[in-house]
Amino acid sequence: MKYKILELFKDSDDYISGEYISNTLGVTRASIWKYIKALKEEGYEFTSSTKIGYKLISRPDILNKAEVFPLLNTKYIGREYFHFQSITSTNTIAKDFAKTKPINGAIFVSEEQTQGKGRLGKHWTSPKSSGIWFSLLLTPNIPTAEISKVTLIGAAAVYLALKEFNIESKIKWPNDIIINNKKVCGILSEINGEINNINYLIMGIGLNVNMIDKDFPEELKDKATSLNLEFHSAFSRKLLLSSILNNLEILYDDFLHTRTLNKTLEVSRNSSILLGKTVQCIRGTTTMLAKAKDITEDGELLVELSDGREEKIICGEVSIRGLYGYVD
Repeated sequence: MKYKILELFKDSDDYISGEYISNTLGVTRASIWKYIKALKEEGYEFTSSTKIGYKLISRPDILNKAEVFPLLNTKYIGREYFHFQSITSTNTIAKDFAKTKPINGAIFVSEEQTQGKGRLGKHWTSPKSSGIWFSLLLTPNIPTAEISKVTLIGAAAVYLALKEFNIESKIKWPNDIIINNKKVCGILSEINGEINNINYLIMGIGLNVNMIDKDFPEELKDKATSLNLEFHSAFSRKLLLSSILNNLEILYDDFLHTRTLNKTLEVSRNSSILLGKTVQCIRGTTTMLAKAKDITEDGELLVELSDGREEKIICGEVSIRGLYGYVD
């Protein structure tokens, strides 16, 4: 109900009377006061007058349904929307939800994660209201082996969203977005299913938006960055999130309908930070040097080994690093 009250203020720069809110939504004056109070606690600023009513002064930078929903052009992605102030991990919450209600396109967004997840069990730093931390639940009718394709789609969607803000970035196959040789976004996909069929897929995306230097642990400062640190400006998280979701549905639908990655691969190849470079391929305790040549039609990384042989690297099978560092 509090967001229905908020909706009444969407196109109004003036006071709205308590009587009008009461009659329109069928709630008591006392209930209105409680809902306004709850909105204030979320960061919405209101002024009020006993005889005139309530006036919305400012909106917070928050990723609740009321702020993001009007910006979506999607048919199903984000239409089931769950917002939290602070949770352990959006992937964990999404997986718990999927066990009983695997709703295709549902997203789980949190202002903060206390146990954010990265690849290979690494922790993802997720401070409050300074990034975009969300997980998307999908139920694709595809073989388990094709999960890596969906990860590529997620990375391409983030790249395209950033481009809409005139932000040039690079994709480090398969799941990282890079700006000035530092990671600004990571993607973690997890599945539940059998060998030939996925029950559901959870794609977690973490984008460092308005984080400042002190938000990063010392050991990450030479590897990670934020949009704010790179461009010395705050960015609208709700505009970025909605753009990611809009682009993601376009690319994902194209994949499902054509069963190809053509649209995604055009983005992945043109924006790759690895292609043409010598990289380290790390498999367990073994490291081999290879030249990244292409991303195949199936989303694999095609590399040329030192003896001239070519090998296809599957997402999740091998870690890729630059010759002299993370991407260099």
